[in-house]
Amino acid sequence: MATRLLKISSALRTYSNKTSLVRVPKQWRSTAVSLKEILINQPPTRTTTLDNGMRIASEDSGAPTATVGLWIDSGSRYEDEKNNGVAHFMEHMAFKGTTKRSQTDLELEIENMGAHLNAYTSREQTVFYAKCLSQDVPKAIEILSDIIQHSKLGESEIERERGVILREMQEVETNLQEVVFDHLHATAYQGTSLGRTILGPTKNIKSITRDDLVSYLKSHYGPARFVLAGAGGVEHQQLVDLANKYFGKMNQPQYEEIPSYEMPCRYTGSEIRVRDDTIPLAHAAIAIEGVGWANADNIPLMVANTLMGAWDRSQGGGVNNASNLAKICAMDGLCHSYQSFNTCYKDTGLWGIYFVCDPLQCENLVWNIQNEWMRLCTSVTEKEVARAKNILKTNMLLQLDGTTAICEDIGRQMLCYNRRIPLHELEMRIENVTAKSVQEAGMKYIYDHCPAIAAVGPVENLPDYNTIRSGMYWLRV
Repeated sequence: MATRLLKISSALRTYSNKTSLVRVPKQWRSTAVSLKEILINQPPTRTTTLDNGMRIASEDSGAPTATVGLWIDSGSRYEDEKNNGVAHFMEHMAFKGTTKRSQTDLELEIENMGAHLNAYTSREQTVFYAKCLSQDVPKAIEILSDIIQHSKLGESEIERERGVILREMQEVETNLQEVVFDHLHATAYQGTSLGRTILGPTKNIKSITRDDLVSYLKSHYGPARFVLAGAGGVEHQQLVDLANKYFGKMNQPQYEEIPSYEMPCRYTGSEIRVRDDTIPLAHAAIAIEGVGWANADNIPLMVANTLMGAWDRSQGGGVNNASNLAKICAMDGLCHSYQSFNTCYKDTGLWGIYFVCDPLQCENLVWNIQNEWMRLCTSVTEKEVARAKNILKTNMLLQLDGTTAICEDIGRQMLCYNRRIPLHELEMRIENVTAKSVQEAGMKYIYDHCPAIAAVGPVENLPDYNTIRSGMYWLRV
């Protein structure tokens, strides 16, 4: 993997010469492998759909280890106000024993294999996956099928896990970045399922019953919502055979009313401020409504997101930072850290910046952020965009380092696009972005649009909403 990444890095440097940003001697260019050749020669992602609607997707790299998992098209977005938190609760309960294995048996079996079993819940997906030796893939899939289809959901285990989740909620409350992003979703998607938290409110966690969990399983855990993904030392036909063996008899849930797969969420420009002067630093996020995964404008917005970049005061760099905002923050000490983000869902998204700063710097920092946003919309240069594209491609490829990262990429893309976009296609889409397309995306989604704002801590110096809103456009003669 390290050798492959070095080749990719070398190819990226050579590829960037087409923009004449860095001139590489001719004799070096002639021996370098082109980026497109490397990406086209990646192992293919093979897909199969079973008769019951379950999809199998895998990439066989011949590695001695493998990651296999179930990506389920259901998360907190598919909950209502009464059962908010049940998807995350179910994720916890899956490891607490089945009709075939006790919790102790399950843990010992995984330990004896030397494997790792894990899970997570997001707003749109629930994921269960195992990392193991390639020879243990059949056993890993059998265990995954067991915990998905035959969870015992014992009353004593539910009560014990209720306490675990409540403690987890207390820990999340101490992570101010998590708190800010939960508030950001709450204000941006008011009154809709995307505005709720993944863990759910405390009152729901205290009142969720076994019947709630069983009802959720029956209505949301069906094969048409399942993707069995594999990466590393996995043979695709073996995965298909195993899926048929362990999931082939699984029928669709018996719906009283078919739940909506697409749940449009209304975006609202608004704000939430939680002033707490006992916190030393202000934590805040400012965002506008972005686009869903499959929207063509997502690639220019990803490049714009890379242009804004990220910075914290421990990394230094000064005037040598690539991002203009990072240069300003480094030279003037405007913040402790900031990071741009582009959070996507099926039909909407949030594009913006999260930052941590001293209370007295809030106003200056917000002014500079919005100034950079307006520059993106009106006067970003080809040189900046070319550099951002190379950074984005490098980051994209570095994030696919290891079987687990690749498996996650396969599972997520199968749920979002119903296919895995080949790396050479994604690279071509990024390469086709120009300064003009970044400006057009900026004018379409950023310029003169109402932002959503969430801030926690000593935020008295954060400009009021109308002032921030007026900074979303330029009036120039």
